[in-house]
Amino acid sequence: MMDSKNYLVIGGTSGIGLRTMQLLLDEGHQVWATAHSTPENERHDGIPFTTFHADGELNIPNLPDQLDGVVYAPGTIDLKPFHRINPEDFVADYTTNVLGLIKVIHYALPMLKKSTQASVVMFSTVAVQHGFPFHSKVAASKGAVEGLCRSLAAEYAPAIRFNCIAPSLTDTPLAAGLLNTEAKREANAARNPMKRIGTTDDVANMAVFLLSDKSSWITGQILAVDGGASTLKV
Repeated sequence: MMDSKNYLVIGGTSGIGLRTMQLLLDEGHQVWATAHSTPENERHDGIPFTTFHADGELNIPNLPDQLDGVVYAPGTIDLKPFHRINPEDFVADYTTNVLGLIKVIHYALPMLKKSTQASVVMFSTVAVQHGFPFHSKVAASKGAVEGLCRSLAAEYAPAIRFNCIAPSLTDTPLAAGLLNTEAKREANAARNPMKRIGTTDDVANMAVFLLSDKSSWITGQILAVDGGASTLKV
């Protein structure tokens, strides 16, 4: 039987964060989670949520002394021509994707250091390593996430592992504007080598693997979970 571990999921009420939380709960782990806004019922699957905004303070009640893993799932998708994006828009993306992540890692470090197998999972995008038009804002901030991941992995090895998942387009509420018609869904699926849109299970299963002891020799990696979009032309 798998030992129960303690995990913190930032952004656990929708999309990849929610699915990751559900998979961890299914495996019998203890999970604490945050939401961008407090859910109506304030609980999901019996888990109490704390509201967290990247530009605010983080204070999660009843956390254990030891955390075995952290998932930072908040993200942004706002695709525009570069000439229509002002510097403040870049700052807003950076705040959500990078500064919020830094706050969470600072907050969780004392608890992660008490684990014998701690792991932090963060998220990037295929658009960092594979240039796409209109992606300058998200690619800039997620590029910083990738650099942070590698730097922290080097700094905290072997005590804490840091890895980053870089998905292609995934069917989540965040991507709803890109998938809100059948024509858009078909066009996006056709552009992917696997001829389909990613699912939350595709990405969350990788996140759960990276949190687990099964990935104990993996750190400092940017792992493409993208249907081959970053490396294949078919």
